[in-house]
Amino acid sequence: MPAAFDPAEIPDLAPLIDHALLQPRLGSEQIERGCQQALHYGFAGICLASRWMPQARQWLGERGSVRLISVLSFPFGACSSELKRAEAEAAVEAGADELDLVPDFALLLDGELTALHDQIAAVVELGLPLKLILEADQLTSDQLQALVEVALDAGVAFLKTGSGYGQPASSAMVRDLHGLAAGRAKVKASGGIRDLGHAIELVQAGAERLGTSRGVELVQAQRE
Repeated sequence: MPAAFDPAEIPDLAPLIDHALLQPRLGSEQIERGCQQALHYGFAGICLASRWMPQARQWLGERGSVRLISVLSFPFGACSSELKRAEAEAAVEAGADELDLVPDFALLLDGELTALHDQIAAVVELGLPLKLILEADQLTSDQLQALVEVALDAGVAFLKTGSGYGQPASSAMVRDLHGLAAGRAKVKASGGIRDLGHAIELVQAGAERLGTSRGVELVQAQRE
């Protein structure tokens, strides 16, 4: 535990972690091991590409404390609303518990906010908690505010800082999103969370989920 933090004031990180296994070159052995780790450490969830939903549902067993999370249109969001909806439907049918969606940023940049809202709402209406991946560090403040408003109006459960392909999640960004959400959605910090101090700072800033591939190392470090 880093000396700057009082252990009594820090929650157990494991139930906040979405164990992310999203690298493009992973096989079934790594995914199954990740599911076993998520169960062993008591992570909030395991976040996988949609193609792994059927197998991961079997490896995790019946729905329980570890949520099975499918990313959608990952990592760039550059596919049609129809394809996003179809991928989401397939993930739901295969047993996903939550969905993490990358929106079509071209709609945002072109000012097509109604179409963007409808794209997000079409996934929300499937009935699972939806986290919208914002790539917040790559947007202007006006673009971010517009995207957040559309997301909240569409009914997302979480605002997610990014896909992990940009800058590491920052405490400042978490605080900004927490303020923009105004209690209408929670905040998930994702990207570059590699050490315990960083993870704790993000939680203290208001993050209620942490997306990271280093969940095992973080929990082991906290429990030392």
